[in-house]
Amino acid sequence: GVIVQFGGQTPLKLAHDLEAAGIPILGTRKDAIDLAEDRERFSGLLERLGLRQPANGIAWSGQEAELVAERIGYPVLMRPSYVLGGRAMEIVHDRQELQRYIQTAVQVSGRNPVLIDRYLQDAVELDVDAVADGDQVYVAGIMQHIEEAGIHSGDSACALPPFSLDRAVLDQVVQQTEQLARALEVVGLMNVQFAVRDGDVYILEVNPRASRTVPFVAKATGTPIAKIAARVMAGEKLSAFPLSGFQPPHTAVKEAVFPFNRFPGVDTLLGPEMKSTGEVMGLDASFARAFAKAQLGAGVDLPTAGTVFLSVRDEDKAAVTEAARWLHELGFSLIATRGTARHLEAVGLPVSLVNKVLEGQPHVVDAMINGDVQLVFNTTDGAQAIRDSASLRRTALVNNIPYYTTVAGARAAVEAIAQLKSGRLEVAPLQSYLGGAAP
Repeated sequence: GVIVQFGGQTPLKLAHDLEAAGIPILGTRKDAIDLAEDRERFSGLLERLGLRQPANGIAWSGQEAELVAERIGYPVLMRPSYVLGGRAMEIVHDRQELQRYIQTAVQVSGRNPVLIDRYLQDAVELDVDAVADGDQVYVAGIMQHIEEAGIHSGDSACALPPFSLDRAVLDQVVQQTEQLARALEVVGLMNVQFAVRDGDVYILEVNPRASRTVPFVAKATGTPIAKIAARVMAGEKLSAFPLSGFQPPHTAVKEAVFPFNRFPGVDTLLGPEMKSTGEVMGLDASFARAFAKAQLGAGVDLPTAGTVFLSVRDEDKAAVTEAARWLHELGFSLIATRGTARHLEAVGLPVSLVNKVLEGQPHVVDAMINGDVQLVFNTTDGAQAIRDSASLRRTALVNNIPYYTTVAGARAAVEAIAQLKSGRLEVAPLQSYLGGAAP
């Protein structure tokens, strides 16, 4: 027999030919793999199970894609089916962007349709890894993404266990994961991506295979889930293994490592297409300290003093206030573009005005090049605004200035800075967190 669960999407694509050649597939059956990968069949399964998913549709042509997007409402998440690493996935904001997408990126889809989903703005995304033996389901890890839904899971920093979701939501996530594993008759590994918005849980995607998060979950929890899954696929039952829960007493934070400094001119803004080339992990008793360690591991040197530049979209202004106030209390100076500065002044924070690049010199990029900015918080939305702010992100990268393009990332950075200012980070071996046994 052959195992197809440990090699990403490519072995799943080969499953049909393997089965046709008479080679037994160990673990989850070929039909169950197709059920998870086929958008129409999978949507039907979710409806039968009574589980939520974002409004969606499929399209085999540009004209069909326009009709689906108009019905769902912009922005939409476009992606070819049966692809790995979010290849050619994109958040599309209007009809013009959709037409460009269909003409260019959609070529990777080949004979398969394009999948179109309503983009859930400001949702919290979760990654769940589970092992099932056809009867019993073991939820090995629930990871909360620090960036919001819409950023590829391989690029998003994440924390295990989740740091801001209540028990009722996590119970729903566990229950829905078990429902899906049993309905798909999973034998081996399964990864589910959820989005949580306003207390509602949505299923974004299910992969009946190992995810890139499996090594992280194994190290964070001390449970060798790849080894267990392989033995389950070979016929053993989960009851034969000593399994702990998915919430260890410590926090593990995964941070992505990016190659942007090797590619001049590439925009560093994160999206649904994966850009990272590696990852690091920070472990500590609290989320803030673990996040600080993960930043250090990824080569991000968080400042403990200096000036912070803030420029956020209108819908993020209220949310960024807390982070700005905390930074001010920690002794940082605040500078901001016109709209953000007006908001911060209105809530009583001292802030200096700085021009956007388009408003003429002296502007924020000049200040960054001159060494007058130590930290950047910049969120943006819409194709034109993203293009206008590209030089800001590039300058931050070239000058090694930590920059965060989501409010959640900014909040996490401020928590980590507060921890760094309050005392030193301690180093401990991995085994000390796992009771003496690391996988």
